[in-house]
Amino acid sequence: MVRSALRVRHYSPRTERAYCGWIVRYIVYHGKRHPRELGAKDVQAFLVHLARDRHVGASTQNQARAALLFLYSEVLAISIENQAPMIRAASPERLPVVLTPHEVASLLSQLSDPCAIVAGLLYGAGLRLLEALQLRVKDVDFERREVLVRNGKGGRDRRAPLPATIMGDLRAWLDAVKRQHRRDLAEGAGCVQLPDALGLKYPSANREWPWQWVFPATRTYHHQPTGERRRHHLHETVMQKAIRRAALAANLAKRVSCHTLRHSFATHLLETGHDIRTIQELLGHRDVATTMIYTHVLNRGALGVLSPLDSLIPKPRPALNALSRPAFPGH
Repeated sequence: MVRSALRVRHYSPRTERAYCGWIVRYIVYHGKRHPRELGAKDVQAFLVHLARDRHVGASTQNQARAALLFLYSEVLAISIENQAPMIRAASPERLPVVLTPHEVASLLSQLSDPCAIVAGLLYGAGLRLLEALQLRVKDVDFERREVLVRNGKGGRDRRAPLPATIMGDLRAWLDAVKRQHRRDLAEGAGCVQLPDALGLKYPSANREWPWQWVFPATRTYHHQPTGERRRHHLHETVMQKAIRRAALAANLAKRVSCHTLRHSFATHLLETGHDIRTIQELLGHRDVATTMIYTHVLNRGALGVLSPLDSLIPKPRPALNALSRPAFPGH
């Protein structure tokens, strides 16, 4: 019932998995009783358990709250918000981790294809990880030097710049992918998953070159409902592990993830004078307030503040032996 309610409202597969997971945990916590036998107080008790006993973060607690509210309001048609106030944790504002241009260059130099090309899109086009991995061949426009992001976060499409630096490597990579696709077709495979019901409208589109993934997986799999031999896109954990290894190899003293490159993209554009509205469109943010967080990590510009310590006239200081202990009164 929950899955049907989520799918008819076109929630993403990740949201479906998360919501179903929280509902299962909620039912198990209350002794596997049916949710109809439970109410607002039981939801409150579960949220308190997550915060007090499981020590989850505010965003995790709020996700569980949203899943349970969806269960009662949309699936069971029971209004529980009027029975008792639902706890909504206040999420603290966290500043994003941003790399300097030199650190980005050091990180990218430790990667090899195709991970290097994916990382180039994360930083050069500001894409989210799955947005880059789910690119199809038809979404890359070399003439206009742009990539078309389909069904991004919130179900919105947008255009992003294609960095000229990686165009040559990307062309060579697509040539190799095309040769692999031809071998798959010759072996009776070469199929790819199509969005929504396009497979019914265009039965042969799943074998056509424009619909193939730009970054396909190394192995094929058997799709039982159709009996097709398909190839999925590169799994996100491949990139996450590659970025982690590259950060260690580059000796970066920061907590670097794939999303760090997207944060760095937005911050570096602001530092070079691009307006906030343009960056909002490139990132695909619905509200400019989301983009405004990057103004807090700028080290210069209108919001840049000079420390008063840096404005002092330096005075000569006595040399201090690193192995000697400073003298304190009473010693």
